[in-house]
Amino acid sequence: MLTMFRRLVLVAVLTVAAIAAVPGPVSAGDATGSVQCPEGSTNPGCDVNAGTKGNSGNTNAGNTNKGGGGGDGKCRDPRGVEIPCQRDGSWAGGDGCYYKPADLSQAVIDALGGQPSGEGGWYQRTCYNDASGATEGFGGPVWIAGAPPVISPAVLARQARARLDLPKVIIELNPPGKQLPNLPTWLSMDPSSWAAKSATASVPGVSVTATARPVRASWAMGNGATKVCAGPGTAWTLGMDPARPSPDCSYTYTRSSASAPGGVFTVTVTVTWEVTWAGAGESGTVPGLTTTASVPVTVQESQAVVTN
Repeated sequence: MLTMFRRLVLVAVLTVAAIAAVPGPVSAGDATGSVQCPEGSTNPGCDVNAGTKGNSGNTNAGNTNKGGGGGDGKCRDPRGVEIPCQRDGSWAGGDGCYYKPADLSQAVIDALGGQPSGEGGWYQRTCYNDASGATEGFGGPVWIAGAPPVISPAVLARQARARLDLPKVIIELNPPGKQLPNLPTWLSMDPSSWAAKSATASVPGVSVTATARPVRASWAMGNGATKVCAGPGTAWTLGMDPARPSPDCSYTYTRSSASAPGGVFTVTVTVTWEVTWAGAGESGTVPGLTTTASVPVTVQESQAVVTN
């Protein structure tokens, strides 16, 4: 009876192993871990656009299976349907099932036909029914030959993204101090607010670097108007003609802020960052990021002086 049981198990395992031998890389989601998010934090982990917890895909070294998806960092089955990257501690494979390392006893290994020769590892395979969410009967411990599975580069890209330390936005309105209607206000930021930032995430054999670059500054002027600029703006310096607009980013108020709450306009700038990644011979993009800052601005009517 035991011999028959072993034969049945071995047949099932060999069938599953044939399917799972090349699970292929499945791209993944965002980085995991605890993130502190104080008000105004620029930590990408505090950005709701970052998505769900970080996940990794299983792959054999050198595998070219394309079932997992591309540089968007999402997990997909062989049909291209998006699936969760992680279920019950297991990572998605390119065949749509889930894998995690299995620590098997010698008795179980013997029941499975013995330890295979060559490089590889034992993994617990779980397949889910898409309709019901219940597990299917194709699971169990399987041997995957070759180098141990590694995290997909797209997964590491999301982890690297979460490590990006974006600069604080420092607004510099020029000329400084109170602004006057019908005279241009030069909109700019400290140069440090517009500096590209990079971060790297690595596992043995794979290293991916994510780079965030500022691409757009959207200014909300506090009076309902907006101004979009392609750069950080040019700082006004003493000696420049105050009647001339900035060469790249300025706005002209047409009325004072006297009737606004508190007698001021709240000027807010939002910097949009493009995030790209490269590593392990692959590249792509992940969801972008934003940083923001606000300052109160008084726009005061100029008073004419009349002399006799």
